[in-house]
Amino acid sequence: MTGKMAIVGDGDSITVFKAAGLDTFAAENDAKARAVLRRIAKDYAVIFITEELARPLAEFLKRFDEAPYPVVLSVPSKDGSSGYGAELLKSAMERALGVDILFN
Repeated sequence: MTGKMAIVGDGDSITVFKAAGLDTFAAENDAKARAVLRRIAKDYAVIFITEELARPLAEFLKRFDEAPYPVVLSVPSKDGSSGYGAELLKSAMERALGVDILFN
């Protein structure tokens, strides 16, 4: 698992990440994304997931906050950012530091 990174998302959004050396896993909907995450979680240190899939899986993704690995991060898709990834980052910072140091 050391240093392995992957991305889960729709086929068009994850293609560029394959060129960057990440393992890519296509998922057309949140049910498929959940199944992929369950299957790959033990094998990767960092897993990116597109915002469109991360939002409906918010409760499921909270389980990854309790363990050091994998780190699951939301990224924009080919359609651009919905702001969901930034919301998650802001929330995580406030929990960890007690203050918003980036967005305030």
